Amino acid sequence: MLMARDKTIAILIPCKNEAVTIADVVKGFRKSVPGATVYVYDNNSTDDTAEVAQKAGAIVGREPRPGKGNVVRRMFSEVEADIYVLVDGDDTYDASQAQVLINKLVEEGDDMVVGARLGAQDKHQRKGHAFGNRMFNVLYSRLFGQDFSDIFSGYRVFSRRFVKSFPAVSAGFEIETELSVHASQLRLPVAELALPYRDRPDGSESKLSTFRDGARILKTIIVLLKEYKPFYFFGAIGLAGMLLAVLLAIPVFIEYAETGLVSRFPTAILCTGIMIVSMLTVTAGVVLDSIRRMRAEIKRMFYNIT
Repeated sequence: MLMARDKTIAILIPCKNEAVTIADVVKGFRKSVPGATVYVYDNNSTDDTAEVAQKAGAIVGREPRPGKGNVVRRMFSEVEADIYVLVDGDDTYDASQAQVLINKLVEEGDDMVVGARLGAQDKHQRKGHAFGNRMFNVLYSRLFGQDFSDIFSGYRVFSRRFVKSFPAVSAGFEIETELSVHASQLRLPVAELALPYRDRPDGSESKLSTFRDGARILKTIIVLLKEYKPFYFFGAIGLAGMLLAVLLAIPVFIEYAETGLVSRFPTAILCTGIMIVSMLTVTAGVVLDSIRRMRAEIKRMFYNIT
């Protein structure tokens, strides 16, 4: 616990229209982590979020481009610290647990510690969100590994080298998925701690849309799979194409075996074309996988010197 005393700590709170809750969040973290600097970045709020945060003792910044990913990217590039605590401004996370996450990061030498939301999928979310969370967490574990049980948690603590080497490209709420994939790809030391999670207070409204954000997150996972595991992505497409070509060609082969003739020239040409394209797709996956490995080595080198 005492190991973090000589380190500078930044509390990063991306916000949009959180005037109802932001003062309590800022005060809670200032009390929980004495000496830390609290930064609130306003994302085009139409209420007085920025003014309330400033009065509560936070340093206020602004990001005009809409989307949590844009705010996080700006905070990561502008704020300097040894340890970063990223948390939502909706007062659903327990500020008193911040020191627990920080201690875990410092004592175990982790680069990211995630505050997994205890009971979030059962008690504190709409049914659509809860089902989507479970589905995406299972999908993530199948595709990228079982490092995390809650990839959408907005309560995380990072080391400086994680923050400064993270190539954020997401614009919206899918930023949490990208953070998790970055850690999994580089096999960074990470940890999870189950922490209390509560409902939003009265008067505070969620910006999440079950279907819109779910579709964006699914798209992000597909794109990240293409970027981080191209052999599996293009290999699966190629193998599916090869299987389709073989199935379509079966009647052609049967006819040829029985009569020695091929009367279904369009089918034969189609099968040949599908097979050629499928083989090229698999080859592209092999080439891109080699490039991916090289990019991962470069990212790892940059991470090590940060």
